[in-house]
Amino acid sequence: MKYVSFKQLQEKLGNRSRSTIYVDLEKGRLPKPLKLGRSLYWESDALDQYLTALQEDQNA
Repeated sequence: MKYVSFKQLQEKLGNRSRSTIYVDLEKGRLPKPLKLGRSLYWESDALDQYLTALQEDQNA
């Protein structure tokens, strides 16, 4: 299982700002992260599936 760090998530989302990502988390536009220590991580496969579903919804 591979995890994506916050920095990698920012790059994957087109270099979105930290505050915008936190707003997306609050509004449910991103899956919940896993907190390890002080850092947040997202499961790579789950994140990809979630982003693909969002993209398909926008294209429909």
